[in-house]
Amino acid sequence: MRMLTAVAALVALLFGMPHAFAQEDPVPSSCVAMANALPAATYIGFAPTGATSGGEVRFTYAGHSTYIIETPAGVRIATDFSGVYGSDPLPRVVTMNKAHRTHYTDFVDPGIEYVLRGWNPDGGPAKHRLVVDDVYIRNVPTDIRRFDQMEKDGNSIFIFEVAGLCIGHLGHLHHDLEDAHYAAIGRLDVVMVPVDGGMTQSLANMREITRRLYSSVVLPMHRHSTPLEEFTLGMGEGFAIDFRESRSFSLSLATLPDRPTIIVLDGV
Repeated sequence: MRMLTAVAALVALLFGMPHAFAQEDPVPSSCVAMANALPAATYIGFAPTGATSGGEVRFTYAGHSTYIIETPAGVRIATDFSGVYGSDPLPRVVTMNKAHRTHYTDFVDPGIEYVLRGWNPDGGPAKHRLVVDDVYIRNVPTDIRRFDQMEKDGNSIFIFEVAGLCIGHLGHLHHDLEDAHYAAIGRLDVVMVPVDGGMTQSLANMREITRRLYSSVVLPMHRHSTPLEEFTLGMGEGFAIDFRESRSFSLSLATLPDRPTIIVLDGV
């Protein structure tokens, strides 16, 4: 009886998540913590058929909220793409959020194969589930603050599953995350976090979200004039801080730091 109750609760959780994994998704997510809200439940891991479990992923800070992610198979991805940063060489995949013109563009180079908008121009939530060579890309919709009101499902957190890594870009996040969001996001080994101190959310809120995600690598972005120390030092002793002189670094599942580390690349 207890087992039936647990199964029923798991089904309710899955179908209650914002756009959780469904049968029409191309592959099961290896990062989604399906048992996140169930006490004494066992986490289940899946190996996506379209993604490899080895090799290094390269990260480059291009500017503003744009990071370039290069997969072992050579897929080049630009996050929060406005056309200003990360267009040379041309990425194969771009993600966008519509908070400001610095996070999207309506004039996309036709050479970009996949343009993933974090909102649905036709209304309702955007839903992206696709495999591009060795990377599985999905999104978790969030709301957006526009003209002092919240627009439901106006933006997205994008998640990239590649080489055994779970990589998340929080985008222009305007509100706290609920348990259902965390469950739909799942595990993030690498997370890109806006640290502007107010245009998205306060640093206190962003620090709390970052602590709960508890990623091995935290990459600040969208800083503007906010002193980095206000974010980094406020994270506490549980997070190491690593300032780099380069704009790029490579990472694999085997080289994740033992202690959660905030890596600040040149230019941030």
